[in-house]
Amino acid sequence: MTTPRSTPSTGSPAGTSTGTSTGTPSVRPVAREQLDLILTGGHGDPHSVLGAHPHEGGVTVRVLKPLASSVAVTGAWGETRLEHEYEGFWVGVLPVAEVPDYRVTVAYDGEPVEVDDPYRFLPTLGEVDLHLINEGRHEQLWTVLGARVQHYPGIGIEQTVSGTSFAVWAPSARGVRLKGSFNSWDGREHPMRQLGSSGVWELFVPGLGTGTAYKYGILGQDGEWREKADPMAAWAERPPATSSLVYESTYEWGDDAWMAERPARQPVAEAMSVYEMHLASWKKHPDGRFWSWAELAEDLPAYLADLGFTHVELMPVMQHPFGGSWGYHVTSYFAPDSRFGDPDGFKLLVDRLHQAGIGVILDWVPGHFATDEWALARFDGTPLYEDPNPQRGWHKEWGSHIFNFGRNEVRNFLYANAIYWLEEFHADGLRVDGVASMLYLDYSREEGEWTPNKHGGRENLEAVQFLQEMNATVYKRVPGIVTVAEESTSWPGVTRPTSADGLGFGFKWNMGWMHDSLDYVAHEPVHRAYHHGEMTFSLVYAWSENYVLPISHDEVVHGKGSLLRKMPGDRWQQLANLRAYLGFMWAHPGKQLLFMGAELGQESEWAESRELDWWLLDHPEHRGVHALVRDLNRVYTGSPALWAADHDPAGFQWIDANDAGHNTFSFVRRVPDGAATPELVCVANFAAVPHEGYRLGLPAEGVWEEVLNTDAETYTGSGVGNMGAITAVAGEHLGLPAHADIVVPPLATVWFRRRA
Repeated sequence: MTTPRSTPSTGSPAGTSTGTSTGTPSVRPVAREQLDLILTGGHGDPHSVLGAHPHEGGVTVRVLKPLASSVAVTGAWGETRLEHEYEGFWVGVLPVAEVPDYRVTVAYDGEPVEVDDPYRFLPTLGEVDLHLINEGRHEQLWTVLGARVQHYPGIGIEQTVSGTSFAVWAPSARGVRLKGSFNSWDGREHPMRQLGSSGVWELFVPGLGTGTAYKYGILGQDGEWREKADPMAAWAERPPATSSLVYESTYEWGDDAWMAERPARQPVAEAMSVYEMHLASWKKHPDGRFWSWAELAEDLPAYLADLGFTHVELMPVMQHPFGGSWGYHVTSYFAPDSRFGDPDGFKLLVDRLHQAGIGVILDWVPGHFATDEWALARFDGTPLYEDPNPQRGWHKEWGSHIFNFGRNEVRNFLYANAIYWLEEFHADGLRVDGVASMLYLDYSREEGEWTPNKHGGRENLEAVQFLQEMNATVYKRVPGIVTVAEESTSWPGVTRPTSADGLGFGFKWNMGWMHDSLDYVAHEPVHRAYHHGEMTFSLVYAWSENYVLPISHDEVVHGKGSLLRKMPGDRWQQLANLRAYLGFMWAHPGKQLLFMGAELGQESEWAESRELDWWLLDHPEHRGVHALVRDLNRVYTGSPALWAADHDPAGFQWIDANDAGHNTFSFVRRVPDGAATPELVCVANFAAVPHEGYRLGLPAEGVWEEVLNTDAETYTGSGVGNMGAITAVAGEHLGLPAHADIVVPPLATVWFRRRA
């Protein structure tokens, strides 16, 4: 250990008298072994040595200031110069009977600097907090762990003491040091204390606030030091820098009306049209820079409101080091991505979206995490956050660690993180990524590469418990929000309540519908008759879960081509197919999700490195697709028949599900027992020729007016074509309540609603 460059005296060994002739008591002795433990980083309670300790009518103050040339303590009594004791420890006795308010004055090469002493403060976590953490039941974990700016009323020198409390869970660590810009990244000056057997290490450092960069130095049982970012950090440096940053929010929300209404919302029975987006590639500056949170807040809410989307789903906004991961390999679960600005900037974006009437759903990744050595991986020198069994703790397909769902504190970390985004950032929902990979122990593994559960099965029972616990907790704490599972298998009860042994999600992505319908439209129209069932099979199971129909980012990347380019034929047919497909999708039972760019008729495959092809809107045919999406949302949100009974089979009725010869589908959407709500009829013709003389069976006689038509020849963005209205007449002899003979345009979807 380096000794000070110079000292005012040679000092005295610990335990010897430094009393004065005025009768000042001797220094409170500390064994040399204790000092050595602090120097080597292995002391679990540095506060028992450092700071102020009353004894025999005096108070001994001991501080650790390596490289200092002089140290003094000042207070109401005056100044007491400390003497160098041993290897950077400075010690002296204050002429007072009780611990006073004091400051430490330190000189190095220049003028003395006055600082407060971190070791004069009590722990910032209570026994109840520690108990809840170890039981895995601290629902507001972010309020006690991480870096939290505190303001304490002063009693002497200052009226208010402001600083930051640091707390980190590292149960297998031999010692933890705090290092950062405030101590020249030399953690020797700031060893942290372990709070009992909780595994939590804590230190309050006065004078630190927003913007302070820091990390933890963690001494493992193997004797190795590891420098780690804070798992609970509220902010982080912009990549490739890796430090955590202290942050104190000062944001004042303006979405009171939205938040007051949210608890009463029931998303399953409400309109939900979701625009999925990757913020970094929606728009970019000409030099390639990301738009900031503030810039997005200016343009995005108005854009989405104009298009009529009810919700936006943001691909992960949590801090991640590699942009090419799109945010799915997270390193700081509690920090919004610093590439866009600070956390209050993200609050501004959410706030503006709410004020525009748009809900915010965040992609959330609790199944696996990034392997970066400075982040969560082997955090305290052991597999702490990851499952210690490599057959359960390593994700072969994604090259990442899998969380240890069997550990209380890890489950708590994750579900508290879910609550954090919903409460602190006012998010309205979480789309949980990779649920299937969490549920199955043999996911993406060959025989012999996975460990069965205690019953010998393939189900990950601990992950099931976590998902149930997470869903039950967030729905209890934050009414009106929604959780959505990206679950690609037939696991039963994904959206069944946890009280009925379900997983408790609000919705599940309908991956079957997505694959089947995209396969169907990829066929040339002449061949679609042989694949008719790909468009009707989804109605066999449409009410087994609460579904979202996802045309997500995964379908327009990695060689899959854009949604437009999946369509066969020439340019006219591709655009017509796209419009017809979107018209069919918006009328199908389930909530809609469309990835950004599809509303432009994006030609090229999505890539995170460039912005969308906004120049396409200079072309009328692409403006038509854009306008169609607006019209779809306008009619959809104004038609309860299309969404109020998504969860009820009585809200859907086929008119003709078997017209494979004409590649045509027709059905009715309604609100059961909702006489005052007009029914809506959808007719989709996926043939390249008109369906002439189509005898359309309708639920009732009367005039049925066209409310939306995607017809390639006539669609101009008005939402209607040249069909106008049709009159349904009694048709009992046909076995139909009523019927009308119509001509359905080629490659077009038409919606009708009965005129009141």
